[in-house]
Amino acid sequence: MRRWGLVLLCLLIGWGALHWWRHRPMAQAPGVLAPDAPLQVDIDHGTQLQRGDVTLTTRARFELTARVLSREDYRYDAGATLAPVDLAFGWGSMSDSAVLAKISITQSNRFYYWHVREFPIPQRDIETSSANMHLIPSDDGVRHSLERIRPGQLVHLEGFLVDASRPDGWRWHTSMTREDTGNGACELVYVEDISAVAP
Repeated sequence: MRRWGLVLLCLLIGWGALHWWRHRPMAQAPGVLAPDAPLQVDIDHGTQLQRGDVTLTTRARFELTARVLSREDYRYDAGATLAPVDLAFGWGSMSDSAVLAKISITQSNRFYYWHVREFPIPQRDIETSSANMHLIPSDDGVRHSLERIRPGQLVHLEGFLVDASRPDGWRWHTSMTREDTGNGACELVYVEDISAVAP
């Protein structure tokens, strides 16, 4: 019995090491990598997409080129089968390695957190030039692309901001602005394409 426990422990350690290696942070030279804020075109009457028992209602066409600040994979929460990955993105000053070196960034429980000892840029710039996004892959190809995304990479994403609902009353709403913070400030993104791009 002890032998099987040791084997299981080794497998878990090996899986954790592989996961870390695949998603290890990528270093970038100082300088703004993604100067532009995300592009959003609101939709007055959204279409509906079905994902199992989840209905997605499109709210806006959405596109961004941004730096990945952090990633967190989810397997067990209520939204994990729909949105298995959260990526925290930064653009403008929040895509600059010189700025990010002075900001501690983490993710958990579908939130993105930052901490500073001394502000390298104004607080409001941090808040409006970064966001945590819950990503819904549109197909297996996009899912595989998401699995390869690493913190530090510059990526281009295209898709829709969506609201999600189930017949049992479960709801998940997207933020519609980059100006908000706190609970409800994350974007729920139906991803049609995502890929790493050269700085």
